[in-house]
Amino acid sequence: MKTLVIMPTYNEAGNIEKSVELLFKFNPAVSLLIVDDSSPDGTGAIADRLAKANKSISVLHRKGKEGLGAAYLAGFDWGFSRKFDVMVEMDADGSHRAEDLPKLLAMAAKNDLVIGSRYVRGGKTLNWPFYRQWLSRGGNIYARVMLGSNINDMTAGFRAFRADFLKQLDLAGVNARGYSFQIEMAYRTLQAKGRVAEVPITFVEREIGTSKMSTDIVIEALKLMTKFGIQRVFRRD
Repeated sequence: MKTLVIMPTYNEAGNIEKSVELLFKFNPAVSLLIVDDSSPDGTGAIADRLAKANKSISVLHRKGKEGLGAAYLAGFDWGFSRKFDVMVEMDADGSHRAEDLPKLLAMAAKNDLVIGSRYVRGGKTLNWPFYRQWLSRGGNIYARVMLGSNINDMTAGFRAFRADFLKQLDLAGVNARGYSFQIEMAYRTLQAKGRVAEVPITFVEREIGTSKMSTDIVIEALKLMTKFGIQRVFRRD
């Protein structure tokens, strides 16, 4: 299957080169789209240099920092126009290991969404402080309860969508712009009766730079899950 890896970036100058190198080391047949939100640290210029050296790399420059969700939606549109079969979401900071991607792609042939999961047998996180573990696990428990989901890792950002399924979703109606985008997309997939699979991955905390997680992002996710949960209850009644 023709596969596009979408890698949003904002101030990842210290990580992008290594992440790209490892991606193609373990997945030489994929194409990569780097979506840069005008990073002030020069990430976009590094991305352009990488694209000049590798015809499988393209760069989409956006005018400003508009959020993770907006970056992925722009990447999806770019991939649709170029007839890709599979769209992969992958962080640029090294937290998503390139050697785990073949496991996701192997399951994409029979599933609409494949999630690289930290919370299934064989999955794990490395170098995370206790509060991040608590926040992530607690958020996933809340998501499963509110949304009536059996997905173990709804907040996971390492995932692969079948493009033909993505086209069926109302992407123009996606509201989330931060990390809650991952929850909303998983929920929309379930609502559309999509086939979902989880494969175990090892999530590694970034070594360079700082996490984009913030209180505002957490609040946005909680509000979104609560909203969807209430809507689900009223639809059921």
